[in-house]
Amino acid sequence: MVYLFLANGFEEIEALTPVDVLRRAGVEVKTISITDSHSVMGAHGIEVKSDLVLSDYDESCAEMLILPGGSDGTKNLGNCGELRSIILSAVERGLYVAAICAAPTILARMGLLEGLKATCYPSLASVLIENKVKYKNDKVVCDKRFITSMGAGTSGEFAFTLVDKLLTKSDSDNVRIAMVY
Repeated sequence: MVYLFLANGFEEIEALTPVDVLRRAGVEVKTISITDSHSVMGAHGIEVKSDLVLSDYDESCAEMLILPGGSDGTKNLGNCGELRSIILSAVERGLYVAAICAAPTILARMGLLEGLKATCYPSLASVLIENKVKYKNDKVVCDKRFITSMGAGTSGEFAFTLVDKLLTKSDSDNVRIAMVY
């Protein structure tokens, strides 16, 4: 199971593109609101109804966690102590943790990316560098079990990389072809 966490102010394309692409590839994905409400407002005024709320998270079936960006969304995700605990547990268990746009800064500030290669929204590169991350100016960067991406414009490549990691490159290619990507 893949869990994608939503907080008010999330960047819609960065959240919904991975959900859509992963589901097309046959991966079970659940969106989780970090509040008690299923209603989550995106950065551009698009309201999304999450599949679950944070108290529904089931660590036992998790394979991957995804953190979408968005300035306010990232702040809200990063300020959620329960989510930080979930991330730490996932890392300890060797799960994939993926983050896009501003969200890799959450992982960097937690010390999880120290010494690793990662990317993020270009204007936030200094946050990664300050936290001893090897910043790469690439659309998607994978190092160990972390997958990071730059932003809204790289959401497609990010999503297909997630499929590559969870399934195979062939599965990813089949979805690309079907979507005329």
